[in-house]
Amino acid sequence: MTIQNIFKQIEEAKKEIENISVEQLKNEINSNPNMLLLDIREIQERIELGTIPNSTHCPRGMMEFWASPQSPYYRDYFQADRRTVVYCAGGGRSVLATRTLLDMGFSNVANLDNGFRGWQQAGETIDDVSKTSRWVRREEKAPTS
Repeated sequence: MTIQNIFKQIEEAKKEIENISVEQLKNEINSNPNMLLLDIREIQERIELGTIPNSTHCPRGMMEFWASPQSPYYRDYFQADRRTVVYCAGGGRSVLATRTLLDMGFSNVANLDNGFRGWQQAGETIDDVSKTSRWVRREEKAPTS
């Protein structure tokens, strides 16, 4: 059996889901305060590059477990009919994640076309999470005498 080309699979999956632009996302952010903006990149990507303001981090490897109410890892911000927009670095992982959420029964999910890179290239605001992330090692200050 030949291993399938992942980029071909992404292109096929992209035809089956809703894909939105940076401009469309900005409009949704302004009009829907209940929207879940889901950053599925690895924590290192968020720390090194920053993130879209008000996004929620969910590593791709945990998404299904955090999204399933039957899982002990369930996060209650996942709701079946809540508008959810998924993004990754460039739009590949998020295409597959969007399709997975739809397959799981979520009804109002979209992919941010071109991902975080598209947001960055559009010159949009980026939150620097390296200063507040609990996953960043910080040097302890020496006690003063």
